[in-house]
Amino acid sequence: ISKEEAASFHDVIYNFAEAKRTSGEEDPLVRDREGFTQIVNFWHEDEGIRRLTLHPNIGAVAEKLAGMPLRLWHDHMLIKQPHNKTPTEFHQDQPYWPHTNSTQSISAWVALCDVPVERGCMSFLSGSHKRTDLPAQNLSDAESFFAIAPEFRYGERVTVPLQAGDCTFHHSRCAHMATPNETDEPRVAHIIIYMDATTTFSGKKHVVTEPLKLEEGVALDGELFPPVGRFTERQG
Repeated sequence: ISKEEAASFHDVIYNFAEAKRTSGEEDPLVRDREGFTQIVNFWHEDEGIRRLTLHPNIGAVAEKLAGMPLRLWHDHMLIKQPHNKTPTEFHQDQPYWPHTNSTQSISAWVALCDVPVERGCMSFLSGSHKRTDLPAQNLSDAESFFAIAPEFRYGERVTVPLQAGDCTFHHSRCAHMATPNETDEPRVAHIIIYMDATTTFSGKKHVVTEPLKLEEGVALDGELFPPVGRFTERQG
């Protein structure tokens, strides 16, 4: 997206997150951890967030990369506060999700400010998306991923500093991590996650699906999981 869009979305996302974080209200979708502040799936409650989550540029690229129709799984904003010395350790996303029949799920990580290495940019382990058999890993344990996939410890690592408006896309099985934020400014990123249009519910507990009381095996569709084609056509 353009730098101008990134600047406007930065203020929307950061102000929304700070209001949620400091409200004192209990909300399972808001997590203020040592490593980062995470707020999940609020695109349908705020018009500014909606415009970013359903941005036609981002959705179109994701669908082209996946090579198949996609649906929105959920979004989440991830903010690393200044001088946060805690890295987010290597992990895959897919093992956390209650998905079956989803082979090309993909995450778009949108930088809403400049993200050099020292502000908490992303690193990826080449080829790790081929390990589709791994259980969930611990984001706060540097050994969690390598203990079950030791072949990647000395493999290629790709680190990607970003400017505001830039975006990386990674497969849900691609192991990735984020460096600490050693700067005086918060690192503000918005992540949009897409899944195969045919994805069904596995029955696994997840904060997004828990309120929906879904039966195992049902399709993850409907208004909360719109097809990418719908919003790229409408806004494109």
